[in-house]
Amino acid sequence: MDINLELYKVFYYVATTLSFSEASRQLFISQSAVSQAVKNLEKKLGHTLFVRSTKRVILTPEGELLLQHVKPALSMLNEGEAALSGEGNLTGQLRIGASDTLCRYFLIPYLRRFHKDHPDVRIKIINSTSIGCAELLENGQAELILTNYPNSRLSSHMKLQTVLEFHDIFVANPEHFSMGHKPLSLKELLNYPILMLAPKSTTSEYLHQVFAAQGLKLLPEVELNSNDLLIDLAEIGLGIACIPDYMLKNRPGLEPVDLKTPLPARSAVIAHHEALQLSQAAQCFLKYF
Repeated sequence: MDINLELYKVFYYVATTLSFSEASRQLFISQSAVSQAVKNLEKKLGHTLFVRSTKRVILTPEGELLLQHVKPALSMLNEGEAALSGEGNLTGQLRIGASDTLCRYFLIPYLRRFHKDHPDVRIKIINSTSIGCAELLENGQAELILTNYPNSRLSSHMKLQTVLEFHDIFVANPEHFSMGHKPLSLKELLNYPILMLAPKSTTSEYLHQVFAAQGLKLLPEVELNSNDLLIDLAEIGLGIACIPDYMLKNRPGLEPVDLKTPLPARSAVIAHHEALQLSQAAQCFLKYF
């Protein structure tokens, strides 16, 4: 079947961004040209590759199958071109999804080093919750994601690499909440206003499970989408915030609450699709961990 390689390239960009306009921007061609290329490819293949609506674009099962073959093929072609040209510099794009907290407190040093070593690689960071990042990976919008673990949205075909282990801790401003020197049980902790991340976050799911395992119902006073905001509110005495322990550095106004039983450890993992070939940039980035 004689199909222009450029049609597959356009398909790849639409399939990985799930956006005709974003594919147009990245390819430096008009959106109408992107739409026409996809229509031509669908006509030649005899299959519908995308379901289009006014709000979103999703891959059909045939589109998902084609993407599994097109993605590694294009990656190999790009690497072959670079090898033949004799260029030693790594090129291409690194697409990684990460939450605010993990990006700011863990990922930035790795990105700085990678960017210094490989300045010709375009780095695209997609911000979302850990649950949202799993969906980005599933939809092909990110090639790698950095997420808290456990994460109920990570599927069995995703390969995980642990890069950080941490404990969730409760912190308070001692000027507003005097706990004394006696460790608290989780039941006693519920006597205080709890500040925590909003539902639909891995942290919220995890905390509710921990409290439920002891027959307790967790009813937070405040639920937000930002750990940094939780710290700010805890510092002014609005309540006791639950945050990862690595965030407590350089926060002299806060102290950890001593618990009779510390919360179970969690981890942060880098995940990618096990069945899909990673780009050369993504493979190189993984080696930093």
